[in-house]
Amino acid sequence: MIDIASDPLVWMPADHRLLDDHGRVMPFLLLGDKYARAVKVGAQAQPVMFPLASADEVPALLSLVDGVVLTGSPSNVHPRHFGEAVADPSLPLDEARDEVTLAVVRHALAAGIPLLGICRGFQEINVALGGSLHQAVHTLPGHLDHRAPKGAPIDEQYAPRHDVTLQPGSLLHGLAGGAPVVRVNSLHGQGIRRLAPGLRAVAHAPDGLIEAVEFTEARAFALAVQWHPEWRCWDDPLSSAIFRAFGDALRQRRQRRAADARAFAAAPELP
Repeated sequence: MIDIASDPLVWMPADHRLLDDHGRVMPFLLLGDKYARAVKVGAQAQPVMFPLASADEVPALLSLVDGVVLTGSPSNVHPRHFGEAVADPSLPLDEARDEVTLAVVRHALAAGIPLLGICRGFQEINVALGGSLHQAVHTLPGHLDHRAPKGAPIDEQYAPRHDVTLQPGSLLHGLAGGAPVVRVNSLHGQGIRRLAPGLRAVAHAPDGLIEAVEFTEARAFALAVQWHPEWRCWDDPLSSAIFRAFGDALRQRRQRRAADARAFAAAPELP
């Protein structure tokens, strides 16, 4: 059971979508159930949203939470953030989300706030720190088609699709119990092209595409993966381990914040 007074709070970004509302197209602010449920069940924490946050509010809002999960999304990071034009105008973008999440990455890392990136979130982290993306991995010679099979049942879309090779000694390698290779799902069209400074690749697909990154000088738990560990995370040992480790980091930050608050309350007032 979640205790709002003591359990960690995890900021999860809102997707900005236009959806049908009684025959009219209306704007919605959305969070996928599978991401929120993985945080609540897998990390034993409470998901929270600040759906109308702006970039200048990010530092203050981060001070209220114990960690951040940057979720996947149907939309892509706008390529102007890495100096390119849009290659396929038919694909969805979400510049309102970009404005907030790219700022969240930089401020969360600077403040030592636990951070987990998934799919789009993985790509946001790379772009926020100065990296770039392939806009259509499936068009690259020698690369796999990493997109989900169209029209397939949801369980088939999220089924394991390919192996990833893990970097020995990495956080992810440890969470996998020292396994050199794990099998993951694959539901993305874009991927890392130029790795950002401060990141190191810790997992690769058979075609060489980077599948996970860690931070060379992280002050707290900081991991991002291209696949979707949130999908029924309780059924997969590595996914469970990722969210459990993230949850442990959240509770450590929660305890530090509580200790700081007690110390502040006990401090004598200045004359």
